[in-house]
Parts: sequence; C-alpha cells; structure tokens
Amino acid sequence: MNDFFAARSQMALSLGFHIIFSCIGMVMPFFMAISHYYWLRTGDVVFRNVTRAWSKGVAIFFATGAVSGTVLSFELGLLWPEFMKHAGPIFGMPFSLEGTAFFIEAIALGFFLYGWDKFNKWFHWFTGVVVGISGLASGILVVAANAWMNSPAGFTYRNGQYSDIDPIKAMFNDAWFSQALHMMVAAFVATGFAVAGVHAFMILKGKNVRFHSASFRIAAAFATIAALLQPLSGDISARDVASRQPAKLAAMEAHFHTGSRAPLIIGGIPDEERKEVRYALKLPALLSLMIDHDPDAVVKGLDQIPEADHPPVAVTHYAFQVMVGLGVFMAAISVFYYFIIWKRKRWRDKRWLLKLFVLATPMGFMAVEAGWTVTEVGRQPWIIYGVMRTRDAVTPMPGIGYSFLLFTLIYLSLSVIVVFMLYRQIKMVDKLYDVPLPVPKS
Repeated sequence: MNDFFAARSQMALSLGFHIIFSCIGMVMPFFMAISHYYWLRTGDVVFRNVTRAWSKGVAIFFATGAVSGTVLSFELGLLWPEFMKHAGPIFGMPFSLEGTAFFIEAIALGFFLYGWDKFNKWFHWFTGVVVGISGLASGILVVAANAWMNSPAGFTYRNGQYSDIDPIKAMFNDAWFSQALHMMVAAFVATGFAVAGVHAFMILKGKNVRFHSASFRIAAAFATIAALLQPLSGDISARDVASRQPAKLAAMEAHFHTGSRAPLIIGGIPDEERKEVRYALKLPALLSLMIDHDPDAVVKGLDQIPEADHPPVAVTHYAFQVMVGLGVFMAAISVFYYFIIWKRKRWRDKRWLLKLFVLATPMGFMAVEAGWTVTEVGRQPWIIYGVMRTRDAVTPMPGIGYSFLLFTLIYLSLSVIVVFMLYRQIKMVDKLYDVPLPVPKS
C-alpha cells in the first residue's frame, strides 16, 4: 500500500470513529442534566432512572472517546511529523486547553457517577452540567485547531520559516467560529436523533414505555431544535468558506466556471475532464444569492484556480450533497414534529411518527461524517491551507500499510465492544418497571 495513501486512510479511519464517540460524549451529558433537573423538580422516579441509565452511557463514551482521541494525538506525531514540527508551536494552545477541559470533565464525571445520595442534590446536578460544559469546550477547542488548518493565522511564513508566532490569534482564526458553531449544532442533531430513534424503537416494542417515552421527548426536543438551527449555521459556514477557500466551495458545488447568477446544483455527476455536471437539477442564481445575498454576484469557479490546487471534486461534491440532503430531511421531520405538537397533538403517540424517528436514527451521524469529508477532502491538496501541502507532511516510513490494517481491526473491535455494552445497558432498563404501558395505537 502506498505510504501516502495509507497514512491518509489511517487518519480518516481514526477521525471517522472518534467523531462519533466525541459527539455523543459532548451532547449526552446535557440530556442527562435535563432529565436530572426534572427528577429534582418533580420527584418523578422515571427521570431519576433515565438519568442513571444515560450516565452509564456517558461513561462508556467518555472512555472510548478518550482512547480514540489518544490514538489520534499519537498519529499526528507519527504520521505527520513535518506538519507537527511546524504547526505544533503555533496551534498547540487549543490542544493544551483541550487537555485541561478533558481533565475537568473526567473529575466532574467521577463526582457525578459516585455522588448519588452522597452530595447535596443540586451540587450533584451541577457536576453533571460541568461534564457537559467541559466536554463541549473540548470539542470547540479541537475544532479551533482544525479551523486553523483551513485558515492559518498567528504567524509569519517567510522563506520556509515560521516566525512572529501569536498562539491567541492562531486559535481565534477567521474560521474557528463558523466551524465550531456548525460542528456543535451538528453534534446535537446527530446525537439527538440517534438517542430519540433508539428510544422510539423501544416504545414500538412495548418495552418500559414510560421510561422510553420520557427519554424520547428529551432527546427529540434537542434534536429537532438543533436541526432547525443547523441551516442557519450552515449558511454562515458556507459564506465563510466562499470568502476564504473558493476552491473548496467550487468543489462542493461542482462549480467549474466563474460567473454571475451562479446556479445552485442539486445532485448530478461531476465530469472533471469536460468541466460539467451531468444529470443535475440547477436552480438559477440561487448559489450567488446564498453566498453573497445578491443574485447577480460573481461566484469563483474552478477555472480560476490552478489545476494543482483543485480538491477532489467528485468526492467533495457527493459528500456535500449527502450532508445537505440528510440535513434537509431531518429539518423537515423537525418542522413536522412541531406542527404535530402545535396543531395535531393526537398524532404524538402514533406509531408512524415513532417509525419516522427510528428511520432518522443514523442520519445525523451520516451527515456528520459527510460534513467532515467535505472539510478535509475539500481542503486538499493542502494540510495547512495555502502554506503546506499534505504530501509534504507525511512520514516516509515503511510499514504504514500494516499499521493501517492493525488500527482498522482495533477500531472495529472497539465499535463491537461499545455496541455490546450499550445493548446490555438497554436490556438492563427492562428491569426498571414491572408493568410497561400499552404501545401507542396506529
């Protein structure tokens, strides 16, 4: 296996697994805190049971996220030493702060898990909130480091040397806010729909309906609100990409030719040789309107960018279409869900509504994976945009192909273990109630 291909594949594999663990680890503590708050305010034991069950899931994903995150930190040094040699002193601050947030999260989680009936009840609840806040801070800091790769700042690059390093400016680069916002909202969408879907499935099976109904309502609220906010964060992110990385935007939209009144392309098969998109639905002037809020605005195409700096158009375009398509579908479910709450409350317990959420269970994480593909593949051929090419950062080390295969087995094994542990936790929930409520009627 080619060393360059193997290094990129191993990094992609590691990120692909870690992002799922980290999203759940960041978001689930907030679900847990809400159910815990309901328990403290109402005294309804079902919310206490939901909190306890979810806290065990948080612990599982905290442990797996720590393992996969540690592997990633080693891979940065082993697979991309030239990158770390130059970039480490510049964007090391968010990684250092992320480590601090991680330790705070670990301490708070320990207090929460072992603090039942030992601490003041509100202090105990507060430790759960700290788990969520510190986990979210960790995610934002890591995304800030990735944003720096897309929008390098905080240094002067001259004659192959980096000088005048400003780590604060590097961390708060031009891309950090839009990327962090989009990623954090996506984490709530993905985790919310996944958790709501699992509990909807258990309701359909008639398992501890009261428990799973309470869980479903909390997760569905987070998921649907976040799904409705996501198009707004997506608009901010897309316009930011258009201003800083026009090649990435052009690849996302398969926009080959510079011009005004640029159409928004839906679907289609990009033909990079003929510089066209076949079988696509084109909405006239909509891309110009979305990017610059002006239907006559000029949008830069790939024809204005050197061939050597073109991202892989097909992969970027397909991933972008998948991300947007799934996001639109989940937003549509959210609109429909709130329409039901507002106008058709008698539909809330219908089986077909629960089946709709079950169908959406994996969609959020599929959209997250597609979105990160757009972010990383769309930046190519640069590892530091406009400064260092990816090929120049890889380790010329034999045996990377074997390392890739080994880590593939490790991550697959880790996934199987996580699924087994979660399945066992869900089965244990069956013991919380002796008499389940009746299943909703069609």
